[in-house]
Amino acid sequence: MIRRCRFCESSLDWSFVDLGYTPVANDYLTEERIRKKNYPLLPLNIRVCPTCFLVQTTEDVDPKHIFAPDYAYYSSVSESWLRHASDYADKMADRFALDATSRVIEIASNDGYLLKYFAKKGIPVLGIEPATEVADKAISIGVETEKEFFGSKVAEDLANREVRADLMPANNVLAHVPDIRDFLAGFSTLLKPEGVATFEFPHVLQLIDQVQFDTIYHEHYSYLSLIAVERFCAGAGLRVFDGETLPTHGGSLRVFVAHESAAHKPTERLVELRALETAAKLDKHETYAGFSDKVQGVKSSFQDFLADCRGRGLTIAAYGAAAKGNTFLNVCDCSKDDIVCVFDRSHAKQGKYLPGSHIEVLAPEELPRIRPDILLILPWNLKEEIMTQTKVIREWGGKWAIAVPQVEVLT
Repeated sequence: MIRRCRFCESSLDWSFVDLGYTPVANDYLTEERIRKKNYPLLPLNIRVCPTCFLVQTTEDVDPKHIFAPDYAYYSSVSESWLRHASDYADKMADRFALDATSRVIEIASNDGYLLKYFAKKGIPVLGIEPATEVADKAISIGVETEKEFFGSKVAEDLANREVRADLMPANNVLAHVPDIRDFLAGFSTLLKPEGVATFEFPHVLQLIDQVQFDTIYHEHYSYLSLIAVERFCAGAGLRVFDGETLPTHGGSLRVFVAHESAAHKPTERLVELRALETAAKLDKHETYAGFSDKVQGVKSSFQDFLADCRGRGLTIAAYGAAAKGNTFLNVCDCSKDDIVCVFDRSHAKQGKYLPGSHIEVLAPEELPRIRPDILLILPWNLKEEIMTQTKVIREWGGKWAIAVPQVEVLT
């Protein structure tokens, strides 16, 4: 158990929430592993640093175990995420005048979902991705990719090959890094003097306000605020000069980062974001207290919903074998007796079983065969997209439901 902050090494005296022992959220199981009980359960205990206000796990799961060669998350599965990526590429290319003389290096580039849009503009790209199977997918579509965990050593090796970046996107990866200092040191090394890095991450303010405890899992070592990220960057000789709120993942921030000496001027948007976090008291202990009670309230409400559905003879299935769904189901003590199956478009997950709950993952084409009365959307942030994809359930009077921040039946 980690007892000191993974960034500033202050004592982790403030408790945020203890979700008990859960499996690694993206560790999908085979029948053989279930039979042999080959799946570890690890503490999911979250604390807050009283100095830098980093919300963090107290268990350091080896990233090589989480992002194994068969890591099952493919960014291109989500149509709305692809639209987000395409929009980002358009905006960044225009704002920073990127062209054939520029270079975009994405950290945690997954299956090439983002870099392909820059490549289509004739802008040279390079992805850095440790999960070999998704990296191979990127390479297969023409996105050059280094199969590495990014940090200072990888950055130095690239710089020695005279590879440097005008733009370094890092979407939803900063929270996945156990050694924040080494990770950001790599950006200091690879960014050109006026180069820009952008970090996108779920905003801890939304996690608290919307009781998004399902976004907590071992893969997310940190839960981030602008307050914390500005301190991280300063420690690496970098500074945040702009920022904006995004609707992705239930409410995210995108921050723009450059060398301390770069010419990029702080924007009014950044001033407003700082004021937002100050008003929300993200630098005060009381803001983080009481979250456990909120989680218990969501859990109790959902268990009452399940009991009511059972009493009425309704069949419940789920959609989206997402990591957040696994945290939710495990914290709520759900099993295949409660949820008959979960549908997911990812071929990498189909035919496997959710960690902890052991619910089978089926292809969405199986929906008419199962004919659930209720389809629980686990990745609630994609509910509109999923409702469109699964409109077939209306044929038998099926309804959708979400459970965070509260149970809601959708028609």
